[in-house]
This record gives sequence, C-alpha cells and structure tokens, in this order.
Amino acid sequence: MAEKLRVGIAGYGVVGKRRREFIDLHPALETVAVCDRTFDEDGRQIDGVDYFTHYRALIARGLDAIFVCMSNDMAAEVTIAGLEAGLHVFCEKPPGRNPGEIATVIECEKSHPTQKLKYGFNHRYHDSVRDALAIVGSGELGRMVNLRGVYGKSQLVTFGQDSDWRTQREIAGGGILLDQGIHMVDLLRLFGGEFTEIHSFVSNDFWRHDVEDNAYALMRTQDGVVAMLHSSATQWRHRFNLEMTLERGTVILAGILSGSKSYGAETLTVARATDDDRGDPREETTRYNEDNSWRDEIVEFAAAMLGDGEIVNGSSAEALQTMKTVYRIYGADAEWSTRWNISSTTPE
Repeated sequence: MAEKLRVGIAGYGVVGKRRREFIDLHPALETVAVCDRTFDEDGRQIDGVDYFTHYRALIARGLDAIFVCMSNDMAAEVTIAGLEAGLHVFCEKPPGRNPGEIATVIECEKSHPTQKLKYGFNHRYHDSVRDALAIVGSGELGRMVNLRGVYGKSQLVTFGQDSDWRTQREIAGGGILLDQGIHMVDLLRLFGGEFTEIHSFVSNDFWRHDVEDNAYALMRTQDGVVAMLHSSATQWRHRFNLEMTLERGTVILAGILSGSKSYGAETLTVARATDDDRGDPREETTRYNEDNSWRDEIVEFAAAMLGDGEIVNGSSAEALQTMKTVYRIYGADAEWSTRWNISSTTPE
C-alpha cells in the first residue's frame, strides 16, 4: 500500500495515548512523534517514536497530520500552528476556551482549504447514538417534542489525574459544562436543532472553584422544541441520560461506554405509543457492549484526509455552534455572566 500518513500527537496524556492506540490501528496512519510538557528533554522512545517538550518541535518533525490533545488554553493556538504548517488537524473538545478562539481558528482554516480540520465530539460515534439518530431521522415516531439531558460526574478532575487545570478558569475557560456537558449540548443540537431561546442557572456553590460545578438550562428552538439540560460535577453516581419525546414515541439513551467505566451499561430504549397503552407502552431496549467511537472517529478523519472528503461530524462550523450554545447558557444567567464577563468573549 502507499506510504502511511505521518501523525504527531500534541499532548501525550491519557487522551493522547488513547488516540495513539486507534491511530496506529488504522492501516493508513502511523504515529511518528509526540510532545508533552512532562518530558524532561527531546528524544526517541524505545518503539522509535520521537518525543519533544514543545509542540513547535513536534510540528517541525515532518508530519502530515497532528492530533491536538492539550489543555483548553492551548487548543486554538496549536490548531492554528498546525494549519499554518500545512498539516491536517484533529483537535479534542472543547475546541478552545471561548467562541472567539474558535472564530480565529476558522479564519485561519479559510486560508488553508486543502487541509482537513476536525474536532473530537466522539459521542456522535457511539452506536447507540447513531441508532437513535436513524430512528428519529426516519420519521416513524413523528416530530420531536422535547428532550431532557443529564450528564454528570462527581468532580472536575478526571481519570485520577494530578493536574487540576480543569478547575482554573484562565486555562480551562469554563467548568463541567464546557468540559463534559459540551457533549450533551452537541447531542441536543444534533437531535433537536438550534436553540433560539435559553434560560439558565449556573453555579460553583459546591466545589468553589472559579468555574462552574453545575449548569441548568431550559432551551427552545424556533420550531418550539424544548430541551432541558443538567450538567453536573456533583453527580455522585455518574450518569448519562438523554430522553427524547416525539409525537408517537420515546427514545432514551442511557449510560455511555467510557474510559472510566462508571456510567453504567450503554442502552437505547424505544417506546412506541399506541391508543390503548394507558401510558405504559411496550419498550424495546438494546444494550451495547463495545465502544467503537474512538476508532470510527479516526476512520472518518483518515477518509477525509486520504480522499479529500468533507468533514461531516466535528466540523469547525459545528464546533463553533456548539461552543456558542454553551456560552449562551453561561450568558443566560445574569449573575454568572456579569461575574465572569461572559458576553465579551462571545462573538455574534
């Protein structure tokens, strides 16, 4: 086969190492170099992969693509540097600290039309989500009426990591809503459409960091679809649940297969309403035992790079819209937005 695309990974922590696992499983990709601030010096690992202390040395290595798995304050900077160096770029969520940073990336992207830019919203690639989207999209259950989403964990620092940058506004840009809840916001947009009216309460009353530990939102689209969202860092029993009510039935996504294995079984439940079900219709539940989202996300990115295809899921335009919705939730709480001057970071 043709020579493999040379891939570098900027940020070689938990996420970067997991990305490498699936990059190297792809027959057309090969990890040739990584960088991370924890390295004491530049060098070469026993497996032949070069390592660097700074992303600029990584970019200069001679790559075809770079995966950006760094803290939020570095995401936009390294993405732009990759594009300007002629590389395809895959960047983890969130795409930056605020919508303004993503808008700057998009301006750079316009100057490099032959390069692919993709953002990592891997929840779209879970089999349960894709099956639910097919059911909703088929029209068999009619139009969407409302959605209720809960996504929560018990703290802001995850995977037992020592670093607490996610609790620092200057680095992270936001708390649980931006770090984890952004996935649920993305799914609410995917299934429900764009929200034109948003009300919210945002707080940091429990952990007392300068970023939020709970966000509650009530949102409505132009067509009248209503969504309720709770993004939480005080969910002692980790939870992922998205319940969608349509004209003739209900679709429920519960649990999500993840690295922590703490969200329970991943299931899709479909209930089809009938005239005589008395509010207790027959339900069908499918359980999913494999998480192929990380693999499939990279497969789609590789196909776009190799075949000059469009980025469908995780495009910069989608990332910006999801990011804007997150910041509109922040801004809808008058006290929270005033305290952190949210409006000044949200472009029109």
